[in-house]
Amino acid sequence: MYKIIACDLDETLLDSNTHVPKRNREAIKKITQKGIKFVPATGRGYVSVAKTLKEIGLFDKPNQYVISFNGACITENKSNRIMYFQGLSFDKANELYQLGLNYDVCIHVYTKDMLYVYKPAPDEIDYLTGRHHFKIINEQNISFLKGQEIAKVLYENTDMNYLRKVAADLGKKTDDLDVSYSSNRYLEFNHSGVNKGAGLLRLAKNLGVKPTETMALGDNFNDLAMIKAAGLGVGMQNTNPRMIKQCDVITSANNNQGGVAEAIGKYVLGS
Repeated sequence: MYKIIACDLDETLLDSNTHVPKRNREAIKKITQKGIKFVPATGRGYVSVAKTLKEIGLFDKPNQYVISFNGACITENKSNRIMYFQGLSFDKANELYQLGLNYDVCIHVYTKDMLYVYKPAPDEIDYLTGRHHFKIINEQNISFLKGQEIAKVLYENTDMNYLRKVAADLGKKTDDLDVSYSSNRYLEFNHSGVNKGAGLLRLAKNLGVKPTETMALGDNFNDLAMIKAAGLGVGMQNTNPRMIKQCDVITSANNNQGGVAEAIGKYVLGS
């Protein structure tokens, strides 16, 4: 029996309007009543998950958890108690920021409670609205963040082939980082060894749950480590085609149709 279900948010749990479909809400309610942990696992910051937690009835609840910043942080929902945090050093984050200035990308810098965005296009502002609290910046470095804890940095461009070229061009400059892709628009940089899979295993160990007793659901490459680490790794119907073969199963429903509920019904509730 699965005791922890870790689930990506954007393009997985949430529909295109950033809400949890009714079908998913009902399935989550059933499993949480059985004592199964439903753990949002997101590249976003934990503060930005509040709306979703309210929709699924887990906001500010003790003994319920969120994995955020691609695994850089684990929080208990009650008062957002931080149980684990492993961000980037300021020097590394600043280096990534300044390297990003050389490319045709929007740059995100995540602190624990704020997202700073450099040069966002209108469609990126639209995408972020409703998902994040963010501030637009125009600095040539991030010296104004010195002394703050920085969770991660990412580059945005809706041309994924361009982002792959950027990643290849950076080469050894990112060898000491965990690099992933998400939402078909982001190239993400985390501390080495930080990913959703490591976050899931860390939480499971903390709760005395075996890896085989976990299930993970996602749609893109920043979910892949989690999908591989879990006892059952589930991809949505809308999963990135490049990683479908690496998922244990693929739902027939997409994120708008309640693919999460489909997987919960089939593999957890037996319905």
